[in-house]
Formats: sequence, structure tokens, C-alpha cells
Amino acid sequence: MDLGASVRFDHQLLAVERDHHVHCMLELTAPAAVASTTRPPLHLAVVLDRSGSMAGPKLDTARECAAFLARRLRPTDELSIVTYDDEVRLELPLSPVGAHGALLEQALLRIAPGGMTNLSGGWLKGLEQLRSVPGGDGPKQVLLLSDGLANSGITDAATLVGMARTAADEGVGTTTIGFGDGFDEELMTGMADSGGGHPYFAETPEQAPAIFEQEYEGLASIVAQNVSVELRPTSEVKVLGVLNDHPQVAVAGGVQLQLGDAYGEERRRIVFELFVPRLDRLGAEVVAEVVVRFVRVGAEVAAHELRVPVTVNLVSADEASASGADHEVTEEVVILKAARAQDEARVQAQAGDLDGATRLLRKTAEDLRRAAAASSRPSELEEQAVEMEQHAQAFDDANFIDPLQSKRMHYQTFQRKRRRNTE
Repeated sequence: MDLGASVRFDHQLLAVERDHHVHCMLELTAPAAVASTTRPPLHLAVVLDRSGSMAGPKLDTARECAAFLARRLRPTDELSIVTYDDEVRLELPLSPVGAHGALLEQALLRIAPGGMTNLSGGWLKGLEQLRSVPGGDGPKQVLLLSDGLANSGITDAATLVGMARTAADEGVGTTTIGFGDGFDEELMTGMADSGGGHPYFAETPEQAPAIFEQEYEGLASIVAQNVSVELRPTSEVKVLGVLNDHPQVAVAGGVQLQLGDAYGEERRRIVFELFVPRLDRLGAEVVAEVVVRFVRVGAEVAAHELRVPVTVNLVSADEASASGADHEVTEEVVILKAARAQDEARVQAQAGDLDGATRLLRKTAEDLRRAAAASSRPSELEEQAVEMEQHAQAFDDANFIDPLQSKRMHYQTFQRKRRRNTE
């Protein structure tokens, strides 16, 4: 089975007499993953920060996480271990887990804290290990862990993000795990985003094992890779924006989004905002086309393309006003716009406008609660409102935004704007 795709509008019936700004929600549904005994092998490079700030519980936890991952992998899966401070070391070359024996334990015991943070060098060494794996032979992923700023090697964020994007185009993904409050969240999420992977935040070392478990479960259930969505409006219709936050590129009259990999049975929602002008004709009208492209993973590894027409119904003003809204679409719009507002508040707070940030957070929390009153999923909206109120209260209490709060806000909004659901 391939990805399923459907489109819905917040208002399906549009009055023929006037222009419209409408929201269109694309829902992608992935098929079930293949049995774990028949899935393609995984090829993973775990890249661990061993700079001086990692000394103690952080480095101990990093070792434990690498050992845990090795225990979960199948004998035919491949694993490499790379460490870095100001120098980069290949602790364990890429090889089948079944052939590691005592080598993995010895490699982990050798890891000791050092000096600076040559993040680029460590990531490039992990990439080097995976580039030798033939295409189509299973997922290839760098798992990059760091607790500090890139202050050795290549340190320019835009360059590193671009390198991760190039690697993803070559079939090697990047997942990032940020420890504590000293790393650059914009860089780590940017590399994972452009690299087709996932960004994670571990406030404490105790949270890291669950992150490695989550990442393993995802990689072991990949059903499609390099998923992209292209929205192509007709000549009369314009794309006003995308409420989600995926890497995107403009195409003729429309936009293409890069969604990364799809996991078994997960649901992804993308919301576009469209301008539909007065068309002066009644009936069903195709206003755009959605093109979904992906590479199917399993017994057959092949590229697929799915085309979905985006159709509205043009009716009289009376008939349009009598029709109700699609509440699932309008709720999605509220959640995504609230996530954008929280991110805006974070930026305001970092610039010193704590009063403005607090007002925005509290107003958005009120908007979420109003929407929750008529929602089919009030707990999700209430949870988001509570988070915003907690951030507003923290601004009131401390009169500044500390690094941990900034990271919490950043990662909360990032995850909400991706809208992955595996329930």
C-alpha cells in the first residue's frame, strides 16, 4: 500500500459572488510498516560530543544511549560510533552489529571528555561512514548529539544547515539531540529539518534514553522516504502561505514542501492558505492540484507520485452562509496559528519586549480556550493554552527569558508546526 491523501477546506461551499481566503488541509496517512523481521537494514552513525562540558553524567548517558541502541538493532543493521571535541575520532567503523562483539564496549569505554566543540567535523565523519552504503539498501541516518555551541571547524549555521540539506538529497538523513541549555537550538533544529530527520531536546541526561528509543522506533518503521508535497494552484488562484513550518521552495505559481520520512500508520496534516477570486460560475471547480512524491521502502524500493485535485463548490451566497465549517480544519488552523504566536512571543522576549510577549501569550491562550469549548479534541487545545500561560507567568516572575525556557518554547512550537500523529 502507498500513502493515502485527502484534502478538505474549512468551508467547502463558497459564495460565487465574491472573493475568498480559505484554508485547505491536506491529510497524509501512511500504511502499516513491514514486519521487523523483513524490514530493510538500518545504517546509523552515532556522533557524540565529548567536549569538556559533557564530562560527568552527560557523557555517561551518551555512552549508555549508544549501547542501548546497539542492543535494539538487528545483527544485520550497521552502526558506527564517532566522537568529537576539537578533534574527531572514529571510535567504531560502520559495520554490522552482529560483528561488533566486544568492540562496541571497548569503543565506548575509550570516550573521555576533551576540549572544544568541532560539531561539523564529527557530523562530516558520520556522513563519510554512511556515504559508502549503496542507495536503496535501507535508511541511512546520522544521530548527532551535542550540549554546546559549534566553536571549532565550520561554525557558520547557514553553511551547516545547507550541508545537511545536501546530505539528505544524497540519501543520508540527520537527527539532532540537544543536551541541557548551552547548545544552539536554531542550528540543531535547522540541521535536522534540512536533513530530513528530527530535532530532540533533552533538558536533563535522564531524558536522553527515551529519545533514542523514540528515534529507533521511528527509523525501524519507515515506510516512505523523501516525502514532498507540491501545491499547484490554477492560474486564477494564489497560494497565500503555509501554516506549517517545513523546508519549502517556490515552484511555478505554487510551493513545494519537504516532509522527510513517513512512519508506519502515522498521519501528517499540512494547511495551506489560498486566495480564490470571484469566479462567476456555479458548481464544482478545481482550484489547485496537490502532488505527493515519495520513495516507498520495503521489498520494492521505488519512486511514487500521487496527484490529488483540490475542488471547491461554488454556490449562491445564501447556500454558502447556511453551510457549516469543517471543525477539524478550523481547529488545525487555531493550533498552528497559536504555535506561530508562541514563536513570535519567544522572539519578542529575546529582544527585551517581555510585556508584549506576555500579552501575546495570554491572548493566544484565550483564543485556544474559546476554540476548545466547541472542539472534538479540547484536551489538546487546553494543553497548548496551559503551556502558553506557564511561559507568560515565567516572564512575569523572572522578568527575563532564560536559555532553558527559550529552548522549551522553540521545541514545543517546532513539534506542533510539524503535526505528526501516530495515534
